[in-house]
Amino acid sequence: MTALQAVASTRLYRMIADQIATRIKAGDFPAGGRLPAERELAEQLQVSRASVREALIALEIEGYVEVRVGTGVFVNALREDGQYQAPPQAPAPADDAEATDIGPFDLLETRLLIEPECAALAAQKASPAQIAAIRAAHEGMSLTESPSVHDRAFHSAIGAACGNAALAAAISHIWHLSTLSPVFHRLEEHFVTTKVWSEAQQEHERILAAIVDRDPIRARHAMHDHLVGILARLREDFGNVGIR
Repeated sequence: MTALQAVASTRLYRMIADQIATRIKAGDFPAGGRLPAERELAEQLQVSRASVREALIALEIEGYVEVRVGTGVFVNALREDGQYQAPPQAPAPADDAEATDIGPFDLLETRLLIEPECAALAAQKASPAQIAAIRAAHEGMSLTESPSVHDRAFHSAIGAACGNAALAAAISHIWHLSTLSPVFHRLEEHFVTTKVWSEAQQEHERILAAIVDRDPIRARHAMHDHLVGILARLREDFGNVGIR
């Protein structure tokens, strides 16, 4: 009896990227030309602009296109070896292979579901030592030297202070998945500037102040606004045709 084969779960943005790559290879989008705006692609494909954004970043990582923030997304020419793809990178460990394929907006939207409530719980339950740890992570955040390390430390400290070990573990896992995602990393390279880190730092200040004041409602809203701000910044237009 022939064994059944495992069915792979393909992310939507990966399916979009594969479809655009096929059209590039067919010559529908010529080398040097600009791809249609994200809004137009989303309308043609009947998908969200966030999924198109993730697909375009995946195509850039693979060498099909070049993203020029402020100008648009342009099709690359074939390399001398007749391929579009960039040189292969080291494969992810088997246990992490599927995790690297989770889109950044799925991860951020999951954080938006749980981190505001976590901040509210921290405002109610954090010990003085835990509040001190949150404050230390915030004050240690430099805008020029590894701000992402302190950003993660800040959110992790709030998770640890919420009084719910399962919730804290869930937040930690989502952050781990974010670090595994090459699409997430490339999005940050394009859009997370010193100015963006400065805005995040101010948002952190409001979250910290609400937790210190033991105000769960304010803490929840401050965290919500912070995460919505992150989503908005990562959706900034690639080019001069709006995507909003």
